[in-house]
Amino acid sequence: MSFGPGLEPAILYFGHVAGAVLAAAAGLWSAQFGDRQRPDRLPLLFVFAITTAWCIVVAAYGAAAPGAELVSSLRNLALLWLIERLFAADGRTRSLRPVRPLVIVLLGVELVHMAAVLLVALNARSLTAAEAFSPALTGMVHMVTAIGALLLLHNLYAGASPASHRLLRWSVGALAALYAYDLNLYAIAYLGSAEPGLLLALRGLMSGLAAIALAIGANAATAQLELRPSRTVTFHTLSLLVIGAYLAAMILVTKLLALIGGDMVRVSQISFLVLASLVAIVWLPSRRFRAWAKVKLAKHLFQHRYDYREEWLRLNRTIGCAPNAGGESLAARAVRALADLTESPAGLLLVPNEQAELELTARWNWATLDVPAVAADHLLSGVIEQHGHIIALDEVRHGIDYHGELTHVPDWLRAADDAWAMVPLIHFERLVGVIVLARPHIERQLDWEDVDLLKVVGQQLASYLAEQAGQEALMEANRFDEFNRRMAFVMHDIKNLASQLSLLASNAERHAENPAFRADMLVTLRNSSDKLASLLARLGRYAQGPVQQPVALDLTALARRLAERFRAVHPVTVAREAPLWVMADAEALEQALVHLVQNAIDASEAKAPVFLDVTGDGLSGQIEVIDSGCGMSPEFVRNALFKPFVSSKSGGFGIGAYEARDMIRAMGGRVMVESREGVGTRFAVILPVPVARTSDNAEVA
Repeated sequence: MSFGPGLEPAILYFGHVAGAVLAAAAGLWSAQFGDRQRPDRLPLLFVFAITTAWCIVVAAYGAAAPGAELVSSLRNLALLWLIERLFAADGRTRSLRPVRPLVIVLLGVELVHMAAVLLVALNARSLTAAEAFSPALTGMVHMVTAIGALLLLHNLYAGASPASHRLLRWSVGALAALYAYDLNLYAIAYLGSAEPGLLLALRGLMSGLAAIALAIGANAATAQLELRPSRTVTFHTLSLLVIGAYLAAMILVTKLLALIGGDMVRVSQISFLVLASLVAIVWLPSRRFRAWAKVKLAKHLFQHRYDYREEWLRLNRTIGCAPNAGGESLAARAVRALADLTESPAGLLLVPNEQAELELTARWNWATLDVPAVAADHLLSGVIEQHGHIIALDEVRHGIDYHGELTHVPDWLRAADDAWAMVPLIHFERLVGVIVLARPHIERQLDWEDVDLLKVVGQQLASYLAEQAGQEALMEANRFDEFNRRMAFVMHDIKNLASQLSLLASNAERHAENPAFRADMLVTLRNSSDKLASLLARLGRYAQGPVQQPVALDLTALARRLAERFRAVHPVTVAREAPLWVMADAEALEQALVHLVQNAIDASEAKAPVFLDVTGDGLSGQIEVIDSGCGMSPEFVRNALFKPFVSSKSGGFGIGAYEARDMIRAMGGRVMVESREGVGTRFAVILPVPVARTSDNAEVA
């Protein structure tokens, strides 16, 4: 490689001057701040001095001058001495014996070379340096020295103890770089029978930089320094190297095609370039290739797969961003944050309900997976909560069991081939949820580093979700306080109105002159008074709680009354007629069912029937309210249906469903919901039967 007749001498001059300055500065710094107890101190200072002198001679007389060659050999002898002393610094003087013949050979080569240089200098009138030492011969001598020195350095570092690596790495690294540069330089000179001008010109600067690295290694404090580039810098650097190697390969192949010759050589070259460019455009930017490259580089270049600092910052950015209108909820962002760690393309969040059954709460990028209303039973959530075990679903599919979870993993997860792992979110030893991760683009198994990181992040996400639930509960309690304060005023006004109406009715009985008008007025006033009194009693129960104990109640008879009540406005049908007795508060149960039936009517078409189905299993009785209306999404059922003050109706209070479930709970029952959008909804109210209630009381007694 040539840069012109005037540029290469300038680079050689200034490069070697810079090398002399750097080597001299390294020597002065080492003399003042270097470790004075190290056995390699004296040869190191000699290396700095001879390197400075060699750079000055080359800058003054050129690299091929006999004086430059003589000083170069002296420098090689000093470097060999330094390597021998590095063995002593590691406490391995005896381990030098196997390589001592190599050291003797290298010393002999350099001494013979020095003798030849001196001979040339003494006979300069009859034999010039250029005639005596061709580039090929000089390259052979320096290649032998470089190869031998690299073998010594390999033996030195490979045989050192782990504790000695910190002591040796800067010195060994600098010497290896220096000799590798010389080997490359003189290999090209030997093969090409001419010295490469640019590499030869930059040799002095390279020696100065190596001297700086040697000085760093000679200091006890700075010897502990480590070059630790970030993963981002490493990945980008290697990406540039890959691209450069790819372009170099393209150029090499096109040159080889040109050497083959023929009429189609030009077409072949262009076709290859087009094809190679298309492969690079399609392959290099692909997500799969980048994921594969990231895994391989992290596996082979770093001690840990994850850059924990970057992962922590990304986790906080994902969780901390405020959702905009229609944006991701905290639950969905938690799924995305965990999926980003393992390069998973999708995920689900399953949260335990009141019966500890897992239900779908949020999903991220996984709209195609059909999740049942009850995603997993309470036994699985109990095992996960007790052991905090991350379940690898591939192991489950192969029958591997650790804590008894094998029999409880639901079939829909086993059948989903892209489901990869279940990560528990545990807060204060309580299961907040389970995140199901999709399989990463690059197939791999969970290892210890994945498990450790996912457990820690899972605990962090659990704390976020638990904090949000606490804040929502506090806001709900505050809104109930406000609601109760307003109801106190309403109750006071209704009580006054009821008293006024009662007084009006009494006066009308004594003073009304028209008997027909009096009769109609009395009926109207008494009905209004009764309704207001009933409303007042119901509002009073909000503050005092349920006052009636559950009694035996025919659930089928209640279903028939409800059907008769709504028959005038909408077809409501009782599917079964067999009597079934349950324990319930008749008035509260009827009020709750009226709300559920009214919701079913509102969601249905005008002529579409609403069915009431009464069934029992001996321990409990159940009444189902079934419609074929618009239905609800699982997310709405989980997050909004039973939330107070959340209503999908214009002008609604949003406490009807909450109140119905609360009243049924007070009777010892529970409410279950199954709904599909566009299909319909089924509300099931489950209550204990009299025999079961008696048995429970007997056991308690």
